Amino acid sequence: MAGGKLTPRQKMINLMYLVFIAMLAMNMGKEVLSAFGLMNEKFETANKSATETNQGMMQALDAKAAEAGGEFAVAAGTAHKVEAATKKFYDFLGGLKADATKGTKPEDATNYEVMDKADNLDNALFVGEGYAPRGNAVIAAIDTYKAEMKAALGNEKKYSAILNQVNAAFNTADVANKEGLKIKFLDYHFKGFPQIASVAKISAWQNDAKKAESDVISAALGKAAVQAASYSNYQAIVVLEKNAYFQGENVKGKVVLGRYDENTKPTSFKGPGKLENGQAVISLTAGGVGEQAINGEFTFTEDGKTIPLKFAGNYVVVPRPNSATISADKMNVVYRGVANPMTISFAGVPTSDVKANAPGLSGGAGGKYMMNPGAGREVVINVSAKMSDGKTANDKKVFRIKNIPGPTGALRGRETGTIKGPKSNLEVQTVNAILEDFDFDVNLDVVGFNIKVPGQPTIVVSGNKLDGRAKAAVQKATRGDVVIFSEIKTKLVGSPIMLPKTAPVAYEIQ
Repeated sequence: MAGGKLTPRQKMINLMYLVFIAMLAMNMGKEVLSAFGLMNEKFETANKSATETNQGMMQALDAKAAEAGGEFAVAAGTAHKVEAATKKFYDFLGGLKADATKGTKPEDATNYEVMDKADNLDNALFVGEGYAPRGNAVIAAIDTYKAEMKAALGNEKKYSAILNQVNAAFNTADVANKEGLKIKFLDYHFKGFPQIASVAKISAWQNDAKKAESDVISAALGKAAVQAASYSNYQAIVVLEKNAYFQGENVKGKVVLGRYDENTKPTSFKGPGKLENGQAVISLTAGGVGEQAINGEFTFTEDGKTIPLKFAGNYVVVPRPNSATISADKMNVVYRGVANPMTISFAGVPTSDVKANAPGLSGGAGGKYMMNPGAGREVVINVSAKMSDGKTANDKKVFRIKNIPGPTGALRGRETGTIKGPKSNLEVQTVNAILEDFDFDVNLDVVGFNIKVPGQPTIVVSGNKLDGRAKAAVQKATRGDVVIFSEIKTKLVGSPIMLPKTAPVAYEIQ
């Protein structure tokens, strides 16, 4: 166990020390065992999260490699080698944890206070003062992992710090204890330690391996990012103040790179404009109506080389509007007594810069208005629009005002004309009025009507139902008699407006 030949006295001291450590482990406070268990839980949670994170980063690196190849592909190849080496070593350590917990009852898997024995790993890893075959296998697995990491990472400078961390974390040389005595690597880490302490130690080793894998993939992605930031991978973009311009209006905008910053400045620019603070500021006069092209070229210097970047864009020139678009959503006239929805706009001008006014006109949000015309036969709608160059365009349109057409009398809800049915049904009828083929939703009230039963005098009724006199007259009617409802008086609900004469409705008694 010691680095050199020991005297009998020294051997006895060492033996007593080991016995003391063993006794200390056997009598270790339950709180300490629980602390090791909680530590192991945190390591295992971190390892699971690291596995998922590393898989996600690996997928991102593979996508970059598939898209661009080159340096991306080389970096992905390195990362995959590290991924394979890490998985093999991680799984081996998982088997070692299984050795440590062998014989533990399922119900005791989280009862860390009973995991105080060291027998499992002591019997598996050690024989006397040397290693058992399983112990030698652990050392071999560690050495193989380090060798495979070295083979994968090579001598690339950006990976050197990661490789140094791996070698430091898994240095299998003898370790000096607090007494200065050399102790074999596995003895130092596992011999005589409680079961849960050894499990936590193995989980920590797994975490070290996952961290190294994560660092390698991050470094590989970092190199990919550097490659992606190369000027040769930029795309020049034409950014105009707007995409459509009125004839004669100034066209303004700029041409920038996809990832523009203060340090990304072209050395020269060819095109309709000039360089200002690393941007090409465009200034020209819009030509004829239709689509117009903007093109040119940037040049950059990278690693002493001149890199050209061509750009191309386009804009549309539209005629300067001189008339507004004004339309009624329902028809080309407006009706007195109802709210007439209207849409008012100006070609090429945002609705927020369009104003309309007329007697009875309200609203305006998003170009939507309501017209409630008053007296008269016409209403004039005036429209003004503020153009992008600050100028104002004006227009107007005249709409005819019409009264709501006369309704038609109806029985049994919406039945018109001559309706047939038994006399008993007629006595309980409600007289209604409807507007046939009218595009507006309106509510009508019948406030009176005349009823004429054959052989009986005409009876004037108030309201919309038969009164006592009307019912008495109906009682005298016979089969085949046609009862006429005429002079139906109708008004708009919620309005004092009386509608034109309502067409009569008839009821033939069966």
